[in-house]
Amino acid sequence: MNMDTRYKVLLVITLVLFISSFIVFERDISPRYIQHMKSSKQKSPRPELHNRGKPDEEQKPIVSDNNTLSQVDGNSSWQEGELRNLSNLIQQRLHFLQNPPDCRKAKKIVCDLSHRVGFGSIVHHLSFCLIMAYGSERTLILNSSEWVYSPGGWDKFFRPLSENCLDGQVETTAYTKWPTPDGNDSIQVVKIPVIADFAKTNTKPDFLPLAIPEDISERLMRVHSKPLIWWIGQIITYILKPQPQTLEFIDNKTTALGFTHPIVGIQVRRTDKIKSRNAKNNFKGEAKFHGIEEYMDHVEKYYQELEKRKEVSVRRVFLATDEVSLLYEARKKYPGYVFVSDNNISQSASVSLRQSEESLMGMIIDLHLLARSDFVVCTLSSNICRLVYEMLQHSHFDASKKLISVDRQYFWSGENSKAKGKTAKMPVYEGAENVHLYGV
Repeated sequence: MNMDTRYKVLLVITLVLFISSFIVFERDISPRYIQHMKSSKQKSPRPELHNRGKPDEEQKPIVSDNNTLSQVDGNSSWQEGELRNLSNLIQQRLHFLQNPPDCRKAKKIVCDLSHRVGFGSIVHHLSFCLIMAYGSERTLILNSSEWVYSPGGWDKFFRPLSENCLDGQVETTAYTKWPTPDGNDSIQVVKIPVIADFAKTNTKPDFLPLAIPEDISERLMRVHSKPLIWWIGQIITYILKPQPQTLEFIDNKTTALGFTHPIVGIQVRRTDKIKSRNAKNNFKGEAKFHGIEEYMDHVEKYYQELEKRKEVSVRRVFLATDEVSLLYEARKKYPGYVFVSDNNISQSASVSLRQSEESLMGMIIDLHLLARSDFVVCTLSSNICRLVYEMLQHSHFDASKKLISVDRQYFWSGENSKAKGKTAKMPVYEGAENVHLYGV
């Protein structure tokens, strides 16, 4: 190879190296390339969060932009869609169960509202009745003619549990209590007592809480951190469907009170709930006293987290209580907060006035506004607090972190503790998927 040839080869190699270097340099600094890389990163799937080391920030509970506590997860849209599908499925099954083709031939459970207990206890008794009906494939018949809250019965305030099967009339079988000595499969209509009386003489069925339906368990456990609460929340959702006039009353009251977001709801149960000694030195009541400071400590923490994400012009608190003087105390001790409350409702919740239509409407308002709050602080020893927790599960994507209790953990009164964390075989109600739901 002569000198001219060598020179030409070296010149070509040098030129190639120069062009390559320029391309790399251009790629590294080009805004178009940078934008392309950013876009690629946004479109690429997030790695699954299964690291065994210290959890990263995205795994921690945070206050999201819609003011709710949530878990940030790249699959949240899919999870939310799956929960919506499961909710529709259960509501369809309940509607299918409660509206048999021929009411007179349908097997039934009759549930009375004649016992004199609070509204929260009544609703949880109804949840027991409906779960018993669901697990045994019997249409639930509600008898509320002797309901102490209203002579107009349940249907005056809430939608009927059935559209075509509202009484216990049958063709052949005598009315009997649950269960019969040889089982109840052959009995068309059975009457079910309150769960405390039921448990005295009967073995609790496997399908009672704390169990969840086996056929949806795998799907549910993949998308919800508290499957049991979600399941009971579906039962409560079916039970507590307000009549149009009740819903209008709730909406009007919401506007009149100035209930706007962000807002934290607190429910402070006092009066006959608090333990005290009577004249015979015996304790009455069922819960310890908790000062307003215990509730407001959690409210403060919530707003501190929220204010890291967005500007909060007003720290607003919805106060639901049966203690009339508590609103004045709260406003005096916490002037930096705006307290939304109605002392007329607090007065109607007093022991002497509690079982009346006025008191009932007040409790319905409290329930719905607490369930509409962005975060709730209450005592899970209270039936109302547990109802709120259950109601939250239907209207939010995994609301397990939207409520905190200042006393005890969640429980379902009369629960089958042996079934905790377990599943139970329940009917799947073939054909229910064809039910069209209205406003669920």
